[in-house]
Amino acid sequence: MIRGALHALELAKEDIWMWCHSLTLDQLNRTTGRVASVAFHLRHIARSLDRLLTYAEGAPLNDEQVAALRSELEAASSHEEVFAELLAALERSKWRLLALQAADFAAERLVGKKRLPTTVGGLVVHIADHTRRHVGQAITTAKIAGQQ
Repeated sequence: MIRGALHALELAKEDIWMWCHSLTLDQLNRTTGRVASVAFHLRHIARSLDRLLTYAEGAPLNDEQVAALRSELEAASSHEEVFAELLAALERSKWRLLALQAADFAAERLVGKKRLPTTVGGLVVHIADHTRRHVGQAITTAKIAGQQ
């Protein structure tokens, strides 16, 4: 289970670098129609990994994590900042996932304000799925933003 999540994170890093890293700051921040920007997806990947792993570790979100969640839709101020945040989050997430190897994957966890029930294993699977979904959205948006 951990191996699959780690593989998803490694693929995310490779795909994002290939398809999104060459975009300008304007292209990273560009929204087309009602589609979120590439910068949003990259920040959301980084910050949601932190939140989901916090829940998997059995802890509640702190004020900084909640503030980061609320700021995800804001325009990025620099290309370097967006990619530095993402790469750092992917690296931290790798080590946090490895630390979960000894966890009881059936252990119950509560997620979000509504305290929805799940398990450590459910969160690990969601980490992989959610990350890959946003990678796909970032790539699709990058292709559109890069053409305009």
